[in-house]
Amino acid sequence: MARKKNNHYSGIGGQAVLEGIMMKNSEKYAVAVRKPNGEIAVELENYQGVMHGSKIKKIPFIRGIFNFIDSMILGMRVLNYSASFYEDEENAKSGGTNQTGGGSGEKFLNVIVTVFAIAMAVGIFVVLPYFLASLLKGYVRNESLMAIIEGVIRILIFVLYVWGISAMQDIRRLYRYHGAEHKCINCVEKGRPLTVHNVMRSSRLHRRCGTSFLFFVFFVSIILFFFIRVDNVAQKVILRILLMPVVAGISYEIIRLAGRSDNILVRILSAPGMLIQRMTTKEPDEGMAEVAIAAVEAVFDWRQYLYENFGYEVDESWMDDGASFYEDEEDGMAETEDWTADDEVPQYWETEGMEETEDTDEGKGTGREEDADSL
Repeated sequence: MARKKNNHYSGIGGQAVLEGIMMKNSEKYAVAVRKPNGEIAVELENYQGVMHGSKIKKIPFIRGIFNFIDSMILGMRVLNYSASFYEDEENAKSGGTNQTGGGSGEKFLNVIVTVFAIAMAVGIFVVLPYFLASLLKGYVRNESLMAIIEGVIRILIFVLYVWGISAMQDIRRLYRYHGAEHKCINCVEKGRPLTVHNVMRSSRLHRRCGTSFLFFVFFVSIILFFFIRVDNVAQKVILRILLMPVVAGISYEIIRLAGRSDNILVRILSAPGMLIQRMTTKEPDEGMAEVAIAAVEAVFDWRQYLYENFGYEVDESWMDDGASFYEDEEDGMAETEDWTADDEVPQYWETEGMEETEDTDEGKGTGREEDADSL
């Protein structure tokens, strides 16, 4: 049966947390966590971000800076929420009580931890590569080549860091939840009903992933730092740090384009980030897929989305996870490593000329917002 590529932008993004997943759609986000007793807890909240409503946040290249800041703030918030379930468990086992309480002391501590984490990231991924590259100055006289070497060192440090922390058991589980997050989004963006069966068959790689964003940050930094022509070491380091918001803004526009386009240039630019995602995402189990689905359904009306973009209403009989909705020729796609985000939906699910409509569900929406988060 003749088929064509059909992939639609949903606008939802997310993040893996401790034993759970956060999904965000416009200003609403949901955190689904697998509690120690096996139940799934879901918290639905609003996050409007810094400078909410300001027109500055709509300006290309500037909006990426605010998106990056919002991602860090919200990321810390949802990580603390997911960790609280396991802090409570430890306190219960030890016979103590949870003293965190969410008071001003805890908030101040979170600020300190965040500032320290940012300082460490800047030191490891911005300052350290410069000083390591400077050790080669006696052998390399060309400043342009030195900038390229510095960028390559920066990427190598990042890859080694990702590989190194994957040896930790908690990080390996985090990577599996990261894979479940991507699988859910790929499932709905390819026009498939959001069931555990379909999620598990979907790809764990996605172009809008934060891993790809970080690769773009390193790639763009090579180009920008290429033009820094000062002799003072302190000035070089300071300029690199000051240019990071500019790098983030440009990188955001690139990954935003990658999530909406499928041309050959986008594929080439996305390829290295997709390759690194094979390290930062792992195959989840069905329980992790259930958690991801719970987070998606709390903020996103995927049934309405499928109707608007693919032209069909989901029959409840399709929600049986043992059922198959595909032609016999697609049986070979069961291996998730081979069934990537570029696979096609069955032709009888495709509809030409479907017009996008405004969200009709105030609580969820179908999620084609302009400033959606990266994954």
